Amino acid sequence: MSLSIVIMAAGKGTRMKSSRPKVLHKLAGRPMLSHVIGTTQGLGAQKLIVITGHGADAVEQAMRVAFAQAPLAFARQEPQLGTGHAVQQAVPQLPDEGTTLILNGDVPLIEAATARALVEACGGERLALLTVVLDDPTGYGRIVRDQATEDSQPTVKAIVEHKDASEAQRAIREVYTGMMAAPTRWLKQALAGLRNDNAQGEYYLTDVVASAVADGVPVVAAHPGDETEVLGVNSPAQLADLERRHQRAQAERLMEQGVRLADPARFDLRGTLACGRDVDIDVNCIFEGDVSLGDEVRIGAHCVVRNARIEAGAVIHPFTHIDGDKEGVTVGEGSLIGPFARLRPGAQLGAEVHIGNFVEVKNSTLARGAKANHLAYLGDATVGERVNYGAGSITANYDGANKHRTVIGNDVHVGSNCVLIAPITLGDGATIGGGSTLSKNAPAGQLTVARTKAVSLAGWTRPVKQPK
Repeated sequence: MSLSIVIMAAGKGTRMKSSRPKVLHKLAGRPMLSHVIGTTQGLGAQKLIVITGHGADAVEQAMRVAFAQAPLAFARQEPQLGTGHAVQQAVPQLPDEGTTLILNGDVPLIEAATARALVEACGGERLALLTVVLDDPTGYGRIVRDQATEDSQPTVKAIVEHKDASEAQRAIREVYTGMMAAPTRWLKQALAGLRNDNAQGEYYLTDVVASAVADGVPVVAAHPGDETEVLGVNSPAQLADLERRHQRAQAERLMEQGVRLADPARFDLRGTLACGRDVDIDVNCIFEGDVSLGDEVRIGAHCVVRNARIEAGAVIHPFTHIDGDKEGVTVGEGSLIGPFARLRPGAQLGAEVHIGNFVEVKNSTLARGAKANHLAYLGDATVGERVNYGAGSITANYDGANKHRTVIGNDVHVGSNCVLIAPITLGDGATIGGGSTLSKNAPAGQLTVARTKAVSLAGWTRPVKQPK
């Protein structure tokens, strides 16, 4: 049976008080709509239609980039005349057979298992609603059921929007989440019969329930595993609440795997994080993109790690920033990084490398045991084993138009405050005297010094500030 998925993402989100379309506001580092589309990827849909409206160009462009390989199509709702009107815009692209699953772009944490259960509850012949019981149902459409009898459970007969509900109906705590699955052929007919004679003058998707009852289509309910799955976002406060719920859930999954988090309330995962055994993560750390931590890795407080592989036994001291971007960063076994270090794209560190405070490494490889412990820069460099790179030293890798490479052999000692003007090679065992500015290769095993002779001027006096 064919499956079509419609995601409603046309709303302006007035309460967000932002010029950005609501569905592009980020949760865990990704737009809310990206979470929903990502969840649908494993459902095997033949059609995936996103209804856009406010900020349609920006929404469509962002999703085309993020899901270039997905069978993604768009339909625009202009003007926005309600949820029923939104789904009506997708009708020309829907087939006549199969099931249509309707999701919301501002309900980002729906699980694939819940969406699949909703489709199965429909079975191609029933109207299946995703409902949940909330302590505070304010703002949600209420599920109105028939009275139970001795022979049957109470069945759904209608959904009443909060603004149209009576006091008795507002007391109902079972609410409609905005998500449903329906036989596509019947859904098309029900959408065509929608009317806007309600308090808002809009076409409500929820009115298809009454159509189903009238047409003899069974109306059934499915339920999420957790209410967090079905919470929508209409304000910055709601987005922040959902962010913390999501982060707490991710933290708990990691702790179940044996990861030690100093405080799960101060942990942020905005991508994927794979951890080995006995990993320790201190407070206020942020992980973005794809990150893997080997056995016994320790991450100090206030670190940011993005697109990086950190091998077993490495220690990342507090306030270190690792950003692998597209090229990635690798930190070898037993390495010590930071505090206050910065590893940029292309930094590939071997085993037992030391990168200390206020040292920046970009597009460079450091072999086993190399050390740059203080206030240094290594860019576009190949550094050999056991190199000692002095405080204040830099590779001058950019000539204003092109980047050039510095090659430092094994067992080289670079003194403090040196400038290595690339392209340049320092031979194995070379020693570079402190304060040298070097523009020529340094021979292996020799001391190379490139600095002017000190001059002292007798009788020189400092300038004196003139009175005003």
